[in-house]
Amino acid sequence: MQGTMHTKPAAFQRLRSGTGFEVGSLLQVFASLLWLPQAGLLAYALQRLMDGAGIAAVYLPAVLIFILGLVRAVCDAAGVRRIFKTARAELSLMREQVAASLAARSPLDAARPASGLAASVMAEQAEAVIPYLTRYRPARLRTMIVPLAILMVVTPLSWIAALVLLIAAPLIPMFMALVGWRAKAASEAQMVEMGGMNAFLLDRLRGLATLRTLGAIEATALRLHASAQALRMRTMAVLRIAFMSSAVLELFAALGVAMVAVYIGFHLLGQLEYGAWGTRLTLGQGVFILLLSPAFFEPLRELSAVWHDRAAGDAALEALDNLTADGLLLPDAGTTSNEAVAATVHAAPTVTIRQLSFAYQGSHASVFDCLDLQIAAGERVAVMAASGGGKSSLLALIAGLLPLPQGSIAIDGVLLSAHSAAGLRKRMAWIGQKPHIFAGSVHANVALRRDGVSATDVAAALKFAELEGVAQARPGIALGEGGAGLSGGEAVRLALARAAADPHADLLLVDEPTAHLDQATALQVSDALLQLAQGKTMIVATHDPVLAARMDRVILLQAEEQA
Repeated sequence: MQGTMHTKPAAFQRLRSGTGFEVGSLLQVFASLLWLPQAGLLAYALQRLMDGAGIAAVYLPAVLIFILGLVRAVCDAAGVRRIFKTARAELSLMREQVAASLAARSPLDAARPASGLAASVMAEQAEAVIPYLTRYRPARLRTMIVPLAILMVVTPLSWIAALVLLIAAPLIPMFMALVGWRAKAASEAQMVEMGGMNAFLLDRLRGLATLRTLGAIEATALRLHASAQALRMRTMAVLRIAFMSSAVLELFAALGVAMVAVYIGFHLLGQLEYGAWGTRLTLGQGVFILLLSPAFFEPLRELSAVWHDRAAGDAALEALDNLTADGLLLPDAGTTSNEAVAATVHAAPTVTIRQLSFAYQGSHASVFDCLDLQIAAGERVAVMAASGGGKSSLLALIAGLLPLPQGSIAIDGVLLSAHSAAGLRKRMAWIGQKPHIFAGSVHANVALRRDGVSATDVAAALKFAELEGVAQARPGIALGEGGAGLSGGEAVRLALARAAADPHADLLLVDEPTAHLDQATALQVSDALLQLAQGKTMIVATHDPVLAARMDRVILLQAEEQA
């Protein structure tokens, strides 16, 4: 059973072709194009007034301009709403698939992204995708359509005005492209700095007690301050580029409009007779061209204003892609369990291992080779080996947290496979030397949202683990991420309470439960383990000879023999 390689989530490929984006963007383009008839009506009304038609000639154009304005506002609002809802749905889907991708990776994968970095990317940096989808992409579509439509309308009236617009327009995207390369690099550097700082902060918060013991609090604070200053510099670099690109674009757009206005003015005064296909422009035609000139540059100006959103969005998408990179997957990653595995059986299972070989990733030396092992139902076994000898890896293989490179593992006669792993895990309880405590109540940390675990069960489990007298371990008390407020021994006992509250667990996998504990606490944990193991099968990986001596059997992995 080999770990399969991970493929990128479908949302990343579909991001640029969603129907909601297309419809919303087209509505916004249509709203922008409605300015052409509005400008035409306004120029027509002004020409009629100059011809002496009177105020009555303005009424109908004014009504039509008002109606077109309402339609324009409705289309623009509907387009924005459609795009925003679609963007939110896409981002939620991407976050789900990134979370599923991370969950599919083995917790023993050394290349798995740090939790602080992953949380920063998914919660904070991913938000940069929303402006990219809602502002940049519609602006890009308007830039492709609206200026071309205006150019097609202006050219039959004045080829010089059209030529001025045509010459001024390319300068803006050329400059944006040059700035965009630098903006994307700056945004990527900012996000890397932010993710690194968040990962560093979370790591140090988890080890705060150790840092305090070693007297390293001040050094950690100085390192965090340096990271914050580096992030500030990166952020200001991004803002400088954004402001610079906007300022230069405004200059080009203003020059383009000014040149058209100068030409129209001198042409109407009779100073420039050419440029209108051998005829002279009327006042209405000149005003019409002047009204369209700013609208010609408006999509380009808007595109420049949101150009940094593109850079930040691309950087965010790349960061999300990095979280879905190939790695060491769980054996059942991407597989739906279709094998009925009895999770309600309350009988201790047997564990049968045949011809199991294992080597650490990137290492050519086998930790154990062709290991055969039979653990009887209800047996309590200690697995001992030197550090790096494969004790924890053996437990992880039995739990289905690592792909089987060679050999087979059967739990109560059911072969561990991609289809049976999820069902078999329901029969297991994992107790580690450093159990993870989630931010939430003690009740939530013990129940873990498992079916059939009531408040009474949680209270009984806490009493079994001898935590009922600990003020910080009452069911309603809120715990911080990593178990802030609990000692190391109390955290291990909380893990014991989790196992005790599980109504389906009849196979206990215990990894170094007494490591880093004082003698009295280690004895309490050992007594609780033996009591919990009654009627269950238990495999304990340990260096503790006292705990090993209390087991039914000791397995020495290095010697590949049983004692």
